[in-house]
Amino acid sequence: MDEHEHPTQQGPPAEQAREARERAGSAARQEAAQLTARNIHGIALTWVDNAGITRVKTIPTTRLPATARSGVGMSPVFDVYLSDDSQVTSKHIGGPDGDLRLVPDLDRLTPLAAQPGWAWAPVDRYEQDGTPYSACQRHFARRMTALAAGRGLELRMGFETEWSATTRPPADAPTGTDVRYAGPGPAYGMARVVELSDYLGDILRSLAAQDIEVLQLHPEYEPGQLEVSTAPADPVTAADHTVLVRETIRAVSARHGLTASFAPVVRAGAVGNGAHLHLSLWQDGENLCRGDGPQGMTPTGESFLAGILRELPALLALGAPLAASYLRLEPSRWAGAFHCWGVENREAALRYIPGPPDDAESANAELKCFDPAANPYLITGAVIAAGLAGIDARLTLPPPVAGDPVRTGTTPRLPASLPEAIERFSRSELLRAALGDPLFEAVLAVRRGEVALADGREPQALADALHDRY
Repeated sequence: MDEHEHPTQQGPPAEQAREARERAGSAARQEAAQLTARNIHGIALTWVDNAGITRVKTIPTTRLPATARSGVGMSPVFDVYLSDDSQVTSKHIGGPDGDLRLVPDLDRLTPLAAQPGWAWAPVDRYEQDGTPYSACQRHFARRMTALAAGRGLELRMGFETEWSATTRPPADAPTGTDVRYAGPGPAYGMARVVELSDYLGDILRSLAAQDIEVLQLHPEYEPGQLEVSTAPADPVTAADHTVLVRETIRAVSARHGLTASFAPVVRAGAVGNGAHLHLSLWQDGENLCRGDGPQGMTPTGESFLAGILRELPALLALGAPLAASYLRLEPSRWAGAFHCWGVENREAALRYIPGPPDDAESANAELKCFDPAANPYLITGAVIAAGLAGIDARLTLPPPVAGDPVRTGTTPRLPASLPEAIERFSRSELLRAALGDPLFEAVLAVRRGEVALADGREPQALADALHDRY
């Protein structure tokens, strides 16, 4: 837990909050001086809304101490914004009234290598009286992480981030001219790396300069499609990292005359962009995803994954949040369209990766059905909630599925549309209890708004509308 938010002194909550903010202001003065000495004069403060858009307010570096103490204002209405910046309303959130305080996490303050003169920090959102905002997604992820820690359990998580690098048609190109893909060489082909070597090298250098450990960077299946995988971390840090990774890639792309799109699909009918979540469960230094149980895991690890599998149809409304997400979630595309698990099965929504026999630490599970339009804080928190419920119920996994499930005809699909996922989400008492009613209802309103927004649009029109939004 962050010391700025959880002071050790005893006393009334309001007094504790004031003392914590004063300490944060003092620490921020030192940070601001160091940033200024490095010629960094602006700080981007980001949060991610329920439509998966990274929103921002920026401050001059000189304002960091005051911002660390008191935050900066922002309307809660952004929690019911849709992907096109239109608004809906929910039972608890909506309309022009109210204000929140955005408080930067100084532990995550990072100079931006691809944006000279700028730094970045994620924010936690608070009410005006200093109490945590009930619909803050980052607070939710932290709360679920703490719930697991209270049981002696540690989660290690990391995202694979896929994106499409494109160039825009010339200004005088005929209307309707398609975007052009950067590096259109073969899937996973070295030719694409050669063509884009300067671009990819700048991405690696920028991420390294920001202390993001990259595990892999490689071409993906579609033309212009690339993927980066980062090292596992605690859930909140993993979510922070995926935000920073995306915005770093976006900045490097712009400097190379490219557009990086993290939309679920760029070209309807083709393989889309995923945001696969890898996770492992630990206790007392032991990886519970490797054991001597029937499925090759410990009983606790198996129950955790079984809980996720049970809740996956409802979780899909969080991890595949747009109507266009279901253009990606098609069988036989390694997107995880089926409600099953399998050992090293890239068609299963939940893929178990046992790792080498002599390396128990590498065992983990991968959720393949999520895409980059998802809010990573919602994903990490909700997955933990589902897994813990599996442990409580002592669930076990069904037999694993081998091969492409579409060929058997017996493996059930996950929801094949956003309305289907919404229906499952709306009935999940587990997720309502975990998220809390204000956040749950806001997510529900945004998902229903996205359905209305997409109504009547052809698949490619859906994809085109999102290309520059994510």
